[in-house]
Amino acid sequence: MTLSTLFQHALTGISLGGAYALIAIGYTMVYGILRLINFAHGDIFMMAGYFMIFSMVTLPWEIAIPLVCLLTIILGVVIERVAYKPLRTAPRMSIMISAIGVSYLLQNLATYLFTALPRAYPEIPFLKKIFQIGSVSASLVTFVTPVLTILLVIGLLFLINHTKAGMAMRAVSKDFETAQLMGIRINNTISTTFVIGSLLAAIGSILYFTDRMSVTPFSGTLPGLKCFVAAVLGGIGSIQGAVVGGFIIGICETLLVALGYSTFSDAFTFVLLIVILLFRPTGLFGEKNIDKV
Repeated sequence: MTLSTLFQHALTGISLGGAYALIAIGYTMVYGILRLINFAHGDIFMMAGYFMIFSMVTLPWEIAIPLVCLLTIILGVVIERVAYKPLRTAPRMSIMISAIGVSYLLQNLATYLFTALPRAYPEIPFLKKIFQIGSVSASLVTFVTPVLTILLVIGLLFLINHTKAGMAMRAVSKDFETAQLMGIRINNTISTTFVIGSLLAAIGSILYFTDRMSVTPFSGTLPGLKCFVAAVLGGIGSIQGAVVGGFIIGICETLLVALGYSTFSDAFTFVLLIVILLFRPTGLFGEKNIDKV
């Protein structure tokens, strides 16, 4: 493998890792607040792909992108209000089963409405512009994805560490009941978490599907699981960990494909999950929590 080919694949891996990181943040934020693995998050990402397909039939991309973000946020908040909020005081297993149910509901709803055939993802002209650096060529989205990911993460960390909304989120993640007693509006804080997670899923969807050019009702299943693994790898509950985990999985997956092991690129992610759970269950940046039984 030549140096230019290796650089080309590394660039693709970093771009893919950036999209994974944005989706993984949604998993890690919801877990940090509700101690819930939101298995429907990958399907919210998939629905964002369909929102873009139908938005750009009649609208220019400048209007379609904000509309897709808004529709995805509404979908995420509605799911939280309808499927998760009524089970807030129920055993944790109940709300997890509800999340799995919502995931299958979205997949089957998408199959019913849009059929299982792949639908072409619309081309966003400026993101598909090709740049040539020596013998390496890549579309603008490849360069934009990691930069945008880092900027969004910096903005999110500022929000969490330096605003009242962020302070409320940190308080709820530490002690749900005490935060409620101190006057924090739990429902508003949880809704804010889903708004942020869904917005990042929408942005991740645009960046991801722009390079892959088609969407099916099951397009969110495997990326969603990989992003969950990224969150666990980085330390679920840690935003920085989710970002690092996303980049690690994206780069490793792309390099395995480049080396001719594409058959094992998906399996690698889940082998990595088993290894991290065996040797470092809290992940790279996770903190040990002691649960009283």
